[in-house]
Amino acid sequence: MKTAEEYGREARELFLSGYTCSQAVLGTFAEALGLDLKTAMKIASPFGGGLGRQREVCGAVSGMCMALGLAEGFGDPPEAKEKGDLYRKVQTLCASFRERFGTINCGEMLRAASLKSETDPNPEKRTAEYYNKRPCPDIIEEAARIFAAYAIENGLLEGDSENA
Repeated sequence: MKTAEEYGREARELFLSGYTCSQAVLGTFAEALGLDLKTAMKIASPFGGGLGRQREVCGAVSGMCMALGLAEGFGDPPEAKEKGDLYRKVQTLCASFRERFGTINCGEMLRAASLKSETDPNPEKRTAEYYNKRPCPDIIEEAARIFAAYAIENGLLEGDSENA
């Protein structure tokens, strides 16, 4: 069974192969959580670049939360307790991410890496130089590790808690 580190590396590889940050994270977990990869990639596609390249909530965080929704979300109108339980889990995952990066905001992380926080809807060309100058591969890998560790510990993925 995969470890959290292996899930993290898989997410990094998806990003480096051309998928967005949100697609890379959600795509890593989609099939293990009952969603086919193509559908997952379509769902996650608008969340890249901090929601359509607006540099808001990091797409990797959005992907992590979408994976949580697949694993433990509700499909019918929830009771207040059920909604609160899910939101607590979202806040816990986000707190782990924030502890590592200081924020969940895409633009803030890019500026911290001395990069422009461009919001032009046209993405930059994906080249080796593009990937090498950005913090995104590390951010994506960590978001996937955070979710994987949580999911493995709670028996939500194929695998067991000793792999976390």
